[in-house]
Amino acid sequence: MADDWPQWLGPQRDGVWRETGIVEKFPEGGPARVWQTELGAGYSGPAVVGGRVFVMDRLVPAETPKPKSAFDLGQIPGSERVLCFDAANGKQLWKHEYDCPYTVSYAAGPRTTPLMAGGRVFALGTMGNLSCLDAATGKVVWERDFKKDFGLKIPTWGVSANPLLDGQKLLCLVGGEGSVAVAFDKDTGKELWRALSAKEPGYAPPMIYEFGGRRQLILWHAEAVNGLDPETGHVLWTEPWKLNYGMAIATPRKLGEQLYLSCFYNGSLMLRFEPGKEAPVVVWRTAKMSERDTTHLNCTMNTPFIDEGYIYGACSYGQYRCLRAETGERLWETYEPTSGKPERWGNCFTVKNGNRFFLFSEKGDLIIAKLSPEKYEEISRAHLLEPLNTDPGRPVVWSHPAFANRRVYLRNDHELVCVDLAAR
Repeated sequence: MADDWPQWLGPQRDGVWRETGIVEKFPEGGPARVWQTELGAGYSGPAVVGGRVFVMDRLVPAETPKPKSAFDLGQIPGSERVLCFDAANGKQLWKHEYDCPYTVSYAAGPRTTPLMAGGRVFALGTMGNLSCLDAATGKVVWERDFKKDFGLKIPTWGVSANPLLDGQKLLCLVGGEGSVAVAFDKDTGKELWRALSAKEPGYAPPMIYEFGGRRQLILWHAEAVNGLDPETGHVLWTEPWKLNYGMAIATPRKLGEQLYLSCFYNGSLMLRFEPGKEAPVVVWRTAKMSERDTTHLNCTMNTPFIDEGYIYGACSYGQYRCLRAETGERLWETYEPTSGKPERWGNCFTVKNGNRFFLFSEKGDLIIAKLSPEKYEEISRAHLLEPLNTDPGRPVVWSHPAFANRRVYLRNDHELVCVDLAAR
């Protein structure tokens, strides 16, 4: 049976690809492209559901000058689009487009992966435009505007936190006074509850985990890690953690009764929930260091992966590292799956399949590797996409792929491609 990839990090929002019958090693010359189709710019990863591919992009007028620096915050005209393609051949089936001038740093395009459920597409744009669309036609069911409705001051790098669906509730990191976390009715867009205040909302996706036998909405913003009752928005606990430049980005990860978080400037934090205590305790925390002088794991865009008591992920300058989760001790590092050498924000995305991992590097390479406490072992590598985004001062592709139908769906700033990964 083929699996879908309906949201950020896949069906269970955990970065695990559970399909079988997948290639063990790439054939000579690399795996075959099934199709490719034109696409605008953006960081939005694709979602794949029911034989369709959904992704977001951005178009700017041809005469629009490129900002002198990726950090420029001047207004840039353009539109955002939600696109639907046939997963079998790449044919565009519909598009939803709206005017959307940008005032953010790294202005290539949307950041979030569309969320698919119940014949609906939930898409969140860089400037806080939340849309619920009919998956069959692209027609608008309802829309919300975070700036207009909640007073959001757009963060430096835009709205980036992938929404989370929990029953009837669509849970979003929003921003604005008292509305860092907001629950919307998935069918109508009506606000169900709001919670938390912070000067900067951050960028990390909300997650629901069970700790101490209780379901908790984990909401990590620029000033604290919080646990909320997902039904009411009631704040259960708060662990203060003020971050440089508000860089709460990587998805919080669960390991048993522990919660792990990692960020670029402030490093790693491991929390543990103990019997009889509602709030977690700090197990270990990285001392604040310069962005180069890191000892643990300082993630930027990539979400770390925890496997059998060990943490794997890309650090601040592309050092792909393994940590012992119990203590934070670093066991090894390599630049092979990221940028190949020290590069600021050197990146790759990590997905597990069976007993090995598929790593997608910022160079556009898909890598099959085994990760263990002993070493990084590369099995096979194929160059699938050209890195075309030059915002960080070098060409990169910073979009998370989707794995579905024994294929991988990837995009850069010019095209969306589908590549066959079925075993032969």
